[in-house]
Amino acid sequence: MDRMTPKELKAEMRTGRLALRDAIPEDTRIEMSLAMAEHAGEAVAFEPGTTVSGFLPIRSEADIRPLMARFQARGARLCVPAILDKQTIVFRQLVRGAPLVSTGFGTSGPPADAAVLDPEIMLVPLSAFDHRGHRIGYGAGYYDRAIELLRQKGLHPKLIGIAFDCQEVAHVPDEPHDVSLDALLTESGLRFFASWIG
Repeated sequence: MDRMTPKELKAEMRTGRLALRDAIPEDTRIEMSLAMAEHAGEAVAFEPGTTVSGFLPIRSEADIRPLMARFQARGARLCVPAILDKQTIVFRQLVRGAPLVSTGFGTSGPPADAAVLDPEIMLVPLSAFDHRGHRIGYGAGYYDRAIELLRQKGLHPKLIGIAFDCQEVAHVPDEPHDVSLDALLTESGLRFFASWIG
């Protein structure tokens, strides 16, 4: 039998782990999401005025709005991704009370006239992760490209993966273009892969 390519392995892991995530009952998912806010609400170090990108949940993603509210209360400026085209996402400022519109891929967020911000800390959704902090995204590569664009500007956003424990795999087959995480937040706690946090 031919060995699977890294891309094929990732696709298989993505499908399997997202199925496990989808199987979590909604009320359990809410409890897990609130636990995430408790674990990381004060534990992630940043100065007031720091720009943090989060996301508004789609499908069975963790609902990190309670965590984002904690960060906002500590002085973070919040933004969420908006899909511009098949290649590009930007991060639009999320202002309390402002209207939300459809922003592609089933997501919602601020409208096109919202300020576009460069995140310094990114809360990154993912489909699978391993104990080293390597992640598998949803397959479209939006975050990888967005991070690369920020780095080209000389910026180095800190990356915190957001997932449930059931999305862990033994080993993500990493490829050269892959971006690894600085930390990972699940319902059981915040794991650090880099020294800057906490």
